Amino acid sequence: MVIKRSMNPGFAGIDNPLYYEDKILMLFGDAKGFVGDIVRELTGGGN
Repeated sequence: MVIKRSMNPGFAGIDNPLYYEDKILMLFGDAKGFVGDIVRELTGGGN
């Protein structure tokens, strides 16, 4: 699972081939928000 704000390359300007693998789940948005949401769902706090 990879959390990114966009598909743009990072500071080095180099594309990461990992992002194009079939087994990669890409989530686009704010990492802090996504992780908080995932933790709430896994701990039952999302109800």
